[in-house]
Amino acid sequence: MRKYLNILIILSISATALFQPAQAQNRKLAQTGMKFLSVSTDARASALSGAMTAVEGNSTALFYNPAGMADMNHTLHMSAGQVKWLADINYLFGSAAYSPAMGQYGIFAISLLAVDYGEFYNTILANNEQGFLELDSFYPTAYAFGIGYAKSLTNKFRIGGHIKYVQQNLGGGVVEFASDQSAVTRSFSADILAFDFGLIYRTGFKSLNFGMNIRNFSQEIEYVKDSFQLPLLFEMGLSMNLFDLTRFEGGAHDLILAIDATHPRDYEEQLDLGLEYVFQQTVALRVGYTTPSDEQGVSFGAGFRQAMGTTGLAIDYCFTPFGVFENVHRFSFQFYF
Repeated sequence: MRKYLNILIILSISATALFQPAQAQNRKLAQTGMKFLSVSTDARASALSGAMTAVEGNSTALFYNPAGMADMNHTLHMSAGQVKWLADINYLFGSAAYSPAMGQYGIFAISLLAVDYGEFYNTILANNEQGFLELDSFYPTAYAFGIGYAKSLTNKFRIGGHIKYVQQNLGGGVVEFASDQSAVTRSFSADILAFDFGLIYRTGFKSLNFGMNIRNFSQEIEYVKDSFQLPLLFEMGLSMNLFDLTRFEGGAHDLILAIDATHPRDYEEQLDLGLEYVFQQTVALRVGYTTPSDEQGVSFGAGFRQAMGTTGLAIDYCFTPFGVFENVHRFSFQFYF
């Protein structure tokens, strides 16, 4: 047990060190690329403002803290969903987790995230009245495919990891014209491996959990002539069923409070808060809040789960007002047995 406590202490010290540079000197913000990796996808998690670092769950934990699926009590869990993001950008995502031998060998999982940016018009500078020529259109895309693993080390410690292959393609286009006026085209794409690591510690006080997570850890990537880093994110969080603090008889009702402190590489620190009420393990109502934030504030969500023996289905929805931008809608579907 002492060994795991030492690990927790070391990670806490490392987390403190990560926070210090932002307070000690001016940071260069908005310097990362492949920002699609920062968008919360799962409807349940998004309704809680992404405060999932210390929340135990299922295969969808791959997108937040992979350690969260270590105690998955199903043999197979699958999820899929869609995010109707800003500017008509669409996200499709899915995950699946398998627990062989009742979790004796840990949980193995895969994830997939695909982004459709829509249609863009290709133009090139030209010596004419408009100053440019209109060419054909192009369709930028991005995706990430990952493999994850999680395991309970003791009755208190859960660890997890997630390796992702990330690729973004901004399409091809005409960059210049040759001396014979033929078009010279070029394809603009980049790819890299990224890593997520996380742990969850059950404190032993009621259902209070403590979690830590690092997402999108990778080398610097070069795109055309410039180099940039992925949107690295460090998170620390707490979660608890508040009904554990009352005399309210449990089982039929749950009230989960989740709080995450996030330290991103490319914008200021934020606090994510989420509250989920669940009745009879069937109907859920959720609300979340992120601060500070220019446009995103409160998120709302609801979910329905129906168990049929060892098999079950779940549907979740999240609504997020985005200030001067259009509202964001998220839908998720889950199947498990």
